[in-house]
Amino acid sequence: MTPTLRPGDRLLVRYGAEVAAGALVLARFADGTLAVKRAARPATTPSGRPGWFLLSDNPDEGVDSRHRGPVGAEDVVAVVRLRLWSRPGRVG
Repeated sequence: MTPTLRPGDRLLVRYGAEVAAGALVLARFADGTLAVKRAARPATTPSGRPGWFLLSDNPDEGVDSRHRGPVGAEDVVAVVRLRLWSRPGRVG
C-alpha cells in the first residue's frame, strides 16, 4: 500500500464500521489472506452477494480485486482509522 502505508506501520482499525468508497480497509480474500486495501466502489461478487472492489494504492505491485475479483461485504473485516506507527496520522 505504498506510498500511503509502509512495511511495519501499525494501524488502528474499527471492526464492523461502515465502509465508504475511498476508505482503507482490512479485508479477507477468498484464500484467507488478510490485507489492507482501498475500497474503490461497491460491487457484486460472482455469487451475487454485495461486496467491494478493492484496490492497492500502488497498482504496479500487490494483489487486489483486479486479480481476485470483488470481496464480499462480510469479508471486509474493519476500516482503518489511524496510523499509529511509524508516521502517526490519518490515512484516509
